[in-house]
Amino acid sequence: MQVEGFFEWLGQVLGSIIRFIVDGLSGLFQLVSRASSHFVEGLSEALGMDTSIISIITLVVGLVLLWSAIRAFMNAAFIMGIIWLMLGLWLLSWIMH
Repeated sequence: MQVEGFFEWLGQVLGSIIRFIVDGLSGLFQLVSRASSHFVEGLSEALGMDTSIISIITLVVGLVLLWSAIRAFMNAAFIMGIIWLMLGLWLLSWIMH
C-alpha cells in the first residue's frame, strides 16, 4: 500500500512539473506571437500596405532587390544597379498604398 502511494505521489509531482513547464512555454509563445503580430501590424500601417503574408514576402523581396542595387553600385556596375533599383522600387511601390 505504501509503494502504491509513493508512485501516485511521484506521478502527481512529475505531472505538476510537466504542467508548469508546458504552461510557461505556452505563455512565452503567446507573448512572442502577440509581439510579432503587433510588429507586423505597425510595419504595415507605417508603410501603408496590407498585413497579408504575400505583402510581407513582397516587401522582403523588394528590399533584397534594393540591396542588390546598392551592391551593384558599390561594384561600379551602374547599369545593373539602375536595373535592380528600378525593379525594387517598382515592387515596393506596388504593395504600398
